[in-house]
Amino acid sequence: MAEADRQLLFVGGAGNATLAVDVVTTALEQARRRGLRIHVTNQEATLTATPTITAQADAVSAVDFSAPGESAAWARERAAAGERYDIVFGVREMAQEAVAEVAEALGAPGNTPRAVRRVRTKDEARAHLAAAGFPQPRFTVCADEEAARTFLAETTGPWVVKPRDAMGSEGVTRIDGPGELSAALGFLPGEGSFIVEEFVEGPEYSAEGVFLDGKPHVLALTSKELLPPPNFFEVEYVIPAILPEGTAREIERQVTAALAALELRYGQFHVELWWTERGVVLGEVHVRNAGGWIHRMLAHVIPGLEWFGLVYDDVLGNPVDKAALKPVRGSAIRFLTPPPGRLAAVEGWEEAVSHPAVIHAELAVAPGAVIEPHRSVENRVGHIAVGADTPEEAQALARKLEAQVRFVTEPVQG
Repeated sequence: MAEADRQLLFVGGAGNATLAVDVVTTALEQARRRGLRIHVTNQEATLTATPTITAQADAVSAVDFSAPGESAAWARERAAAGERYDIVFGVREMAQEAVAEVAEALGAPGNTPRAVRRVRTKDEARAHLAAAGFPQPRFTVCADEEAARTFLAETTGPWVVKPRDAMGSEGVTRIDGPGELSAALGFLPGEGSFIVEEFVEGPEYSAEGVFLDGKPHVLALTSKELLPPPNFFEVEYVIPAILPEGTAREIERQVTAALAALELRYGQFHVELWWTERGVVLGEVHVRNAGGWIHRMLAHVIPGLEWFGLVYDDVLGNPVDKAALKPVRGSAIRFLTPPPGRLAAVEGWEEAVSHPAVIHAELAVAPGAVIEPHRSVENRVGHIAVGADTPEEAQALARKLEAQVRFVTEPVQG
């Protein structure tokens, strides 16, 4: 088959949000540069809501990735009708099981559905890693409040209460005693079982990378600053993480070993972790790119990097210079956290974001909007991402620019 006839099946398209559209636009542009034809699938309403994505595709189809088996059945029908897809890929967290099922149905490279399902179900991933010898906090899956209280009585706090399969810190709360449990359960999204686990003490990081020849390759480590407990809202990323070289090497060693133990082999990865007194403690594992504009930050710290393009190159057999996939510059982002209340004014924004080192900036609120308490990434109202020669310089600059922005809020009446 001629190179121009090679086709990418992009499962799940983009979510209807600025960041999601930017990620997928970048991924599709990198596919175009490799001569790939593009077929995008997504839920019908989201296809309509993301016209810039559908405009980049050669074909689009309304397929519900959230319905078990529907994407794989659709793909089999297309294959039976003579369609051929060389690469199956997707970036949305909630579409990763569909991506794996479609790849398996078509005989295309991909992760097994079982492996993806395991890492998307947080307690199953924890149990699998613990069985493989990786340190993990004690945890339990609870059907109700009574089960959670039993676990609290048998363990030493503090603890974390969280849903089994959500993302973006949605519904995640730290509690220091049984008296805080009911409120934490009320913060969970939806109903059903949930997880209670021991809180891990230590700074949090993540590893961003890609699978090449079936093996994980860490591109960079990201350090994080979070709002104080009880919440886990991330307010800063710095890439590469400012760490001693030996610590960084140990984190990378543990991450790559864990990905192999979890039987993952394809696409991108974003692995969350803590550095503790006992070394690396792994958190959640994702078989997709990181959020929070990290895809743009990585492109600054590794000049010429095409993160999504590496996935396509791996399938197509294009040469990849692994030695060049290392950070040589620094980047940082600050997520703005104005005080809750009705927004009366924003001062200093234009001056801050006019700085030539700004990679990307967005303000998603305007005077009159109500600022809610910051509980998850869904509450992010703006950000400033910068690039510099070193991560230390980037961090200092991002914090300086954030300090130039002042949000004036008033109490919400009624």
